[in-house]
Amino acid sequence: MRKKKQIYYHLMMFPGLFLLIIFTFVPMFGVVMAFQNYIPAKGILGSKWVGLQNFKTIFTLRDSRQIFSNTIIISFWKIFLKSVVPVSFALLINEVENKFVKSSVQTIVYLPHFLSWVVFASVVQMIFSLEGPVNKVIGSVGLEPIMFLGTNQWFRKIIIFTESWKEFGYASIVYFAALTGIDPGLYEAASIDGATRFKKLIHITLPGILPIILIMLTMELPNILSAGFDQIYNLYNPLVYDTGDILDTFVYRMGMTKRQYSIGTAVGLIKSTLGMILILTANKLVTTFSDRRMF
Repeated sequence: MRKKKQIYYHLMMFPGLFLLIIFTFVPMFGVVMAFQNYIPAKGILGSKWVGLQNFKTIFTLRDSRQIFSNTIIISFWKIFLKSVVPVSFALLINEVENKFVKSSVQTIVYLPHFLSWVVFASVVQMIFSLEGPVNKVIGSVGLEPIMFLGTNQWFRKIIIFTESWKEFGYASIVYFAALTGIDPGLYEAASIDGATRFKKLIHITLPGILPIILIMLTMELPNILSAGFDQIYNLYNPLVYDTGDILDTFVYRMGMTKRQYSIGTAVGLIKSTLGMILILTANKLVTTFSDRRMF
């Protein structure tokens, strides 16, 4: 009887599972191209098998070290700010007692998350263009305008800053939920003992949400090799390849622009393999430092 009831839930899952198989698992057979000199006219079955030659080629490319370095540096700072800024924002808003102000600010900072990078990149380009508001402020104090999105000195900083700006509001929702789970009696007891707001924050609030912070941080760890293709593709240009070119944009250029499908697939396979290792490592860290697990 119980199994008959569960069959309806399995049927409800089937459409999503079917799409997952079609668009996620079936394309995985294409990783064979990483070990071939793939020629589209010959197909996978007709292309010559070259073993690990494509992987050797990747690591001998002049730009390969720079691309891996760019990916890790950009991802690290994005993950760092994704942890620090949302937590800080949630803690600050939690101290606001006016409900109207609190809800209004929350709504405003959530909005950028719902814009695609195609749209948001246009906003960023206008703000940081040579005639944009940022350069107008710089010019008003007698300084020369800066080509923010066309110089290696500034491009990486703009990428990291705008990602944090777009996502910190939405990311803070988890921490708002965690804050509501803290026992109010702890704050009342602390007030009776004469604790200040700052001491309550340090000794009650932060320890109360620390497990969630650790989980969110470790869940971001596998993304250390995903620096944000949508964002960088819509903002970068050949002038900033030295600091802005990442694994995903390199794969796109090699596979879609230069038609070197085998090299692009090999880079993607390296990234996926390292990502799987990082996911397993993140799960181990969560179970080690907290009483929860990712899967």
